[in-house]
Amino acid sequence: MTVRTRFAPSPTGYMHIGGMRTALFNWLYAKKHGGKFILRIDDTDQQRNVDDALAPILQAFRWLNLDWDEGPEVGGDYGPYFQSQRSDLYTAAADRLLAEGKAYRCFDTSEEVQADKEAARENGTPPAGMRRSLELSDAEIQQKLDNGDPWVMRFKVPQDRKIEIHDEIRGHVEWDAALMFDPNIMRSNGSPLYNFATVVDDAQLKITHVIRAEEHLSNTAIQVLLYEALGETVPTFAHIPFVMAPGTKKKISKRDVEKYRKSPAFKILFDLSNQVLPQIGLDEGALNPVMVEFYEQTGFLPAGLLNSLGRTGWSFDETTEFMSLDFLIENFSLGRVVKASAAFDPEKLMSYQAHWMNELSSDDRTERCTPFLQKAGLLPADPSEDDLAKVSKVVESLGDRIKVASDILTYGYFFKDNIEYDAKAFKKRVKKGNVPELLGEFRPVLAELSEWTLESIEAALQQFAESKEIGTGLLINALRIASTGSPAGPGVYDCLVIVGQETVLTRIDAAIEKATAG
Repeated sequence: MTVRTRFAPSPTGYMHIGGMRTALFNWLYAKKHGGKFILRIDDTDQQRNVDDALAPILQAFRWLNLDWDEGPEVGGDYGPYFQSQRSDLYTAAADRLLAEGKAYRCFDTSEEVQADKEAARENGTPPAGMRRSLELSDAEIQQKLDNGDPWVMRFKVPQDRKIEIHDEIRGHVEWDAALMFDPNIMRSNGSPLYNFATVVDDAQLKITHVIRAEEHLSNTAIQVLLYEALGETVPTFAHIPFVMAPGTKKKISKRDVEKYRKSPAFKILFDLSNQVLPQIGLDEGALNPVMVEFYEQTGFLPAGLLNSLGRTGWSFDETTEFMSLDFLIENFSLGRVVKASAAFDPEKLMSYQAHWMNELSSDDRTERCTPFLQKAGLLPADPSEDDLAKVSKVVESLGDRIKVASDILTYGYFFKDNIEYDAKAFKKRVKKGNVPELLGEFRPVLAELSEWTLESIEAALQQFAESKEIGTGLLINALRIASTGSPAGPGVYDCLVIVGQETVLTRIDAAIEKATAG
């Protein structure tokens, strides 16, 4: 048997981080067993522009290098892969259940159905009243149809049995059919309800393993009955824990994004958002950490996010943290998925990201950082060799300070004509005592250097400091602020070399002028 898993998103205009984790587990299981991963689009909302709403979802899969074997843009032997194009399948299945007496048209009003359910809950019995439409004769049914009376199609639950499954994560699960309502499976306009549509789809797509979030466990009993009623093979089920927002017991949700902005656990990601998005032409609220696109746009590596998602609710052993996609494929198993809800951890995500960024060569990191400088207008669209060489020097000098590619924007002073001073640092390091005078005296020393290297600058500063009987730290700190405006960054000699001799001299002049102004 060829393993076939699927992920079936609705075209919402974004890819949810929790949904991506579910998709990843399906993808990994299929790849581990040499099977197929199918992408099916549940686009029953006809008011939505599906193409525009689907694009971010497909892009999320592409960015993470999670290819799909069948689905949109790929095709396959079991298409179409959009629910909106599968109405004939639903109609045929519903007509068959109706003809075999396994489903019926229910003409009860919504008020009658609600009253039946409330009475059943109070008595602890199934709502027998809901089946009053079964007492109608064929002529009476036809008369109601002719009159245009509203109706829904309900599946007739066999109430004399128990439904049992072995869930690959939760073990033995069973339900008492005697306590189940007859579910609505089809509206009178021919549109199917979720439980019915997903069974018809999964059966027709030959899905062997349904790996999905735990909130769908309650749907499983009805779905098993529908598989059986349609004469289809019941797939293997695995209900994985939902992804919690850190510091909560709730599923991570786009609706709660404003709450997350105030959460200490999310601070590292929202600080990144506030720093990066405006510089690359996006509003601060355009993307958020609940969306996969956020991580692409702010410069994460696919390896970092995949490592984080793979470790959310699953582990290889008690110690292994850093896992490549190949490692995950080779070692993934449903048996090591935890039952308890798993929290998305931004701090761990950053540690995974930093690890995989450090695994890249300097050239690779430069290649990833360069587009952010271009988007921020700090590099031209067609950078020269000198431009790229400068980016390479900055990246190399920063080392592990660059955890995500957009961190390069923090050091934009290397690429700007005019810099802004950190006010507190300028007052402490430049505008104090005789520092402006010392800078003025040291400037000609720098101007006379015939070689502009780390070694020559350091030697000149050491000699000057000795001649003035001062510690080198006084000038080092002043030169850093004067040449970059920032108290943080690479070593000061690296900064001076990268900024360049002429620009350093100009910036020293500007710093002295500012420090001595009234």
